[in-house]
Amino acid sequence: MSDPLSRGEFFQVTAAAGVAGATVPGGTVVAAAGGGAPLTIRWYGGGVYELATPDDKTIVLVDAWIWNNTGFKAFGIDKPAELSSAAAYAAHIKGRAPDTVIVALTHDHGDHIGDYFELLPALVATGLDVKTVGQSDLMRVGLLPKFKAAGLDNTQIVLNNGAGINMGGVATHNGVRFQLVPAVHSCASGYPAAGFIIDVGGARIYASGDTDCYGDMAFVGNRYHPDLAVVCAGNGAFTMGPDDAAYAAKLLGVVAAIPVHYAHNPLVLGTQAGDLFRAAIARVAPQIAVTTLHPGERTTLHIARNPGRA
Repeated sequence: MSDPLSRGEFFQVTAAAGVAGATVPGGTVVAAAGGGAPLTIRWYGGGVYELATPDDKTIVLVDAWIWNNTGFKAFGIDKPAELSSAAAYAAHIKGRAPDTVIVALTHDHGDHIGDYFELLPALVATGLDVKTVGQSDLMRVGLLPKFKAAGLDNTQIVLNNGAGINMGGVATHNGVRFQLVPAVHSCASGYPAAGFIIDVGGARIYASGDTDCYGDMAFVGNRYHPDLAVVCAGNGAFTMGPDDAAYAAKLLGVVAAIPVHYAHNPLVLGTQAGDLFRAAIARVAPQIAVTTLHPGERTTLHIARNPGRA
């Protein structure tokens, strides 16, 4: 949750924000003059979150570990009822009446894929337009037996007629565009772990998945010019920590950033990781607006457009 600001502080930081915008109460990023794309984000804990247009017509889930997610406990927050089971979650999504629900899978570690094959059939059963996307060999080879076991036809539910996307590839559906970018990480089945560039509702998001910081993030930034980076920051045994995540955001050249993938298991940093990321951004890239979240809260961002984006 964003740090509270007085009314005077609000106007001071908004005026000083320039192109990047500023973090204000309620986790809202105020865009620079000329406006910004509105986007809602809800963190489910760990590295899992939801992106949606404010009218809920388009919902994108980045990874699928929801009712088994352990990311609430460290914050002392009770998991909301709608996140407690596949049936409850599917009913919750159905009740929001989206035109499209797309699940973007970064890789097959349990804290990312853990509820995936229970989630997809539950969502499909609601009658909603449900799709998924991920690295092509993972989608059409590695996970094929699991799609079949779940009663799902991967050629129908996986974008690009079951092919998914590979690095540099593109998938589009109902106005949402996905491109796959490298992640320096591993995948249990041996296929490449990945991140995404996601265009939804006029905003462009870099979704890191699990990764270390690497030099070609600057190339990713120069190639795609994302507005917002949602970056893993938990450190420990698995991914980059707050300092490197802040440096990654700098390399990417984003306007705004959100840290995730912390406080969900004993081998990663706890709830302090969000504040550590904010402090690191202030040191290395103070022009980037930071929003930190609590699991379960839904936050609306008005993200200034990256000036490098056409």
